[in-house]
Amino acid sequence: MVFILGIVLFALGICLSVALHEAGHMWTAKAFGMKVRRYFIGYGPTIFSFRRGETEYGVKWIPLGGFCDIAGMTALDEVTPEESKRAMWRFKTWKRTVVMSAGSVTHFILGFVILYVMAVTMGLPNPAAQAAPTEPVISATSCARAATTVEQLNDTACPPGAPTPAKTAGIQAGDRILSVAGKPTPAWTDMLAAVQVASGPTPFVVERNGQRLNLTVDVPRVQRLVADGDKKTTVKDVGMIGASPVPKSLVTTYGPVDAVGATVSFTGTMFSETAKRLIEFPSRIPAVVDSIFGGERDPNTPVSVVGASRIGGEAAERGLWEIFVLLLASLNFFIGVFNLLPLLPLDGGHIAVVWYERVRDWVRKLRGKAAGGPVDYTKLSAVTMVLVFIGGAVTLLTVTADIVNPVKLFQ
Repeated sequence: MVFILGIVLFALGICLSVALHEAGHMWTAKAFGMKVRRYFIGYGPTIFSFRRGETEYGVKWIPLGGFCDIAGMTALDEVTPEESKRAMWRFKTWKRTVVMSAGSVTHFILGFVILYVMAVTMGLPNPAAQAAPTEPVISATSCARAATTVEQLNDTACPPGAPTPAKTAGIQAGDRILSVAGKPTPAWTDMLAAVQVASGPTPFVVERNGQRLNLTVDVPRVQRLVADGDKKTTVKDVGMIGASPVPKSLVTTYGPVDAVGATVSFTGTMFSETAKRLIEFPSRIPAVVDSIFGGERDPNTPVSVVGASRIGGEAAERGLWEIFVLLLASLNFFIGVFNLLPLLPLDGGHIAVVWYERVRDWVRKLRGKAAGGPVDYTKLSAVTMVLVFIGGAVTLLTVTADIVNPVKLFQ
């Protein structure tokens, strides 16, 4: 039930984002005096609509996107004599640019607000902490037990009579392991490696409350399932003391003021990651096709709204709302950046045409010629249709893959 609720909430979040995207176009167009004929959420048959002033507002049955109908967005659009003076193409270049980029800017603002709320409530991911090695600080002691299968490895219960080397030797929660058998252990992995090759009484140097203690741990050898590279595992005879590390703090919570700077910094990180994903996007399409026909689905392959909503549902089901919210923020950044690509029919394509006209007319003026007319969009229709076809095909592929072989972040 929580899974379904998560999917519905995530889908509603996307719908709200798109609605605000179109609202960004509408608000800026109205602010500059352009005529906005219609503002609708969704496509298809109309559920309801109402008119306020000169604009019709409404909701349609298919909740996939929306639209803002501005009179005279291009010189080819039909306008009435009354609308002619307020046609969008007649306005200054910078005003048209603001209106067409307002949708993406709205996504960026929404993403920033989401991250800010995360920063002061759930906390923001700390990339530095994630990259840093786990410190050799003991969280708790347990027992040294054999585990030759995944099931046994996941079962943390100590069997009766199992040795407790760390606890028996006097190691306590909060102790920092400085060395094992004379080998320095600056990280947990170093301590683990030293313990695994040890056997019998082994000298440990630990730090407790600022003091160094010399302890001797009688390290037993047990059969354990361990990683052997390339995602392979093997059973090995290793030393074990029965202790676990203090988990790294992967998120940081901020106060209302500090959260602003932290959110700005993290937003920059997300923009960088978004740009990277966009560059990699074409090269990952073959993997999507392969997954449709039974290949393993790479979690880094593109997902559709269907796939993103499903992942949001899984996060909600496991109570990982920070992942749910972070995914919603990242999706807003992705849509915002993607929509600014200089390709028709995206907003970025229209912006590119507007600035082409501006630069062209500037060059013509330098050459003593009159300004040229508006770009003839009919000459770009072939390129536009190709891009629409490619976009539709990619959407169909990702939706199909998300249905038959979805990305699963939680195994």
